[in-house]
Amino acid sequence: MTDLSAIIATFSSEDLQHFTTYLEKKNKRRDTKNIELFRLLAEDKLSSNAICERLYKDNNKVAYHALRKRLYQSLIDFIANRNLEEENSVDMQIIKYILAARTFLTHKESKMAYQVLDKAEMLAQEHQLFPILNEIYHTQIQYAYLEPSADLAALISKFRSNQKHQFIEEELNLVYAKIRQTLNAMVYRGAVLDFETILKDALTEHHIDISEALSFKSLYQLMTIVSLSAFVTNDYLKIESFLLDTYDKLKDHKTKDKQLFYHIQVVYIIANTLFRNKKFSASLQFLEQMKSLMLKNRKKHFNSFKPKYDLLTALNLNYSNRPEEAISLLNAVKDTKHADSESLLDINLALVMFYMQSTDLKKAKHLFSKFYHTDKYYSEKAGQEWTIKKNLAEIILFMEMGELDLVESRLRSFKRSFYPYLKAIDQERVITYLNLIAAYYKEPEKVRSKAFANKLEQSFDWVDSRQEDIFVMSFYAWLKSKMESRPLYETTLDLVKSAQLI
Repeated sequence: MTDLSAIIATFSSEDLQHFTTYLEKKNKRRDTKNIELFRLLAEDKLSSNAICERLYKDNNKVAYHALRKRLYQSLIDFIANRNLEEENSVDMQIIKYILAARTFLTHKESKMAYQVLDKAEMLAQEHQLFPILNEIYHTQIQYAYLEPSADLAALISKFRSNQKHQFIEEELNLVYAKIRQTLNAMVYRGAVLDFETILKDALTEHHIDISEALSFKSLYQLMTIVSLSAFVTNDYLKIESFLLDTYDKLKDHKTKDKQLFYHIQVVYIIANTLFRNKKFSASLQFLEQMKSLMLKNRKKHFNSFKPKYDLLTALNLNYSNRPEEAISLLNAVKDTKHADSESLLDINLALVMFYMQSTDLKKAKHLFSKFYHTDKYYSEKAGQEWTIKKNLAEIILFMEMGELDLVESRLRSFKRSFYPYLKAIDQERVITYLNLIAAYYKEPEKVRSKAFANKLEQSFDWVDSRQEDIFVMSFYAWLKSKMESRPLYETTLDLVKSAQLI
């Protein structure tokens, strides 16, 4: 069954009103139930069966499914028409110029045609619309014999140059697709792959030269590829300057208003990178910019990006010593229905972490009880790394709650489920960490001994704290807080601050 609720969840409040008006105008009969169905789905309070019973007293499922199909088609038509109305006028204007010029050429009015094509070319070049430029040059070359002023050699040269730009854009799109597919295999299916080599080989294979002039979309894809590399290697410091420098180019890009969706994505990527590099004030500034972009075009993309925006804002607040604000923000959105299920899972797990850091263990446990699906389910929905973090957090939570019988079973389960994968991806420090907290679980009194401190020091290959992943720091902070008999949140912030001072 088509998930109409997922489609409707992407609508802003203004979209909901406009679509209702659209249906009212479209309906020719008064007894049509499509508006009522739409409103019930938008409220998202009833199950599909309950909605069927509400609409049809005789529970006519055939009629109900037919109604759903009609509503689905109306939704598709509405979304398509709305996007056509909002489509950038430059593209449409250029296409009109090309069509008009071709009409003039068929009537042998070459001078007028080439004047119109020159206007089209100027606009297309300004906005780096390489496919449309291809059509313009194709037409100019095809009919050059009609126009004495046409310089065929120059036209061919421009055509070749544009082909090169278009080729780079298309090749980068292929690289982007391959890298995203590789990352999906690693994150969601637990495949063990050499990401950096794959990225390097893909760029080489497709002859990508990032010094070339790229379109807004291509620059976005390039920034995404770079950020994906950082996600895999946990080295966000390495990419920060590249992202900021590239964004300087994008800020003045002539097509930035047209490419609002990609613009929001880019700003989010930078905000996330700054957060991972523990530059919270700078990250929050970019999040403010992200929010202002989300409000543009009648909040067209607001709902789509809101979970990501809320989560990253809350994380920045939490690590900026503003935990109450962070908890309040995520509490307000944790039960939201949204198509971005991965971000919703992130929100709930982050809130569990906030509660644990603030020693509100009952709330943490209550929220954790909602993670009732299998690890396989969560790996498919949010990835292996998320599932590992969830399981580690659960073990620590049970330790804090004194539910020691559950700790033992969870430790065994973790070893069975994740040790082979962690070894395969060279993340044995997670195993080391688990062994240390298991040692604490068995003999908690020894955690403050010098022997335990030495064991901890010798157990890890420590990385520069500026580069260290902030979530890894948070897990380590729990163990350190036990060693020093200090509050967890205070210990966490001290660790983060020490990294910021370097």
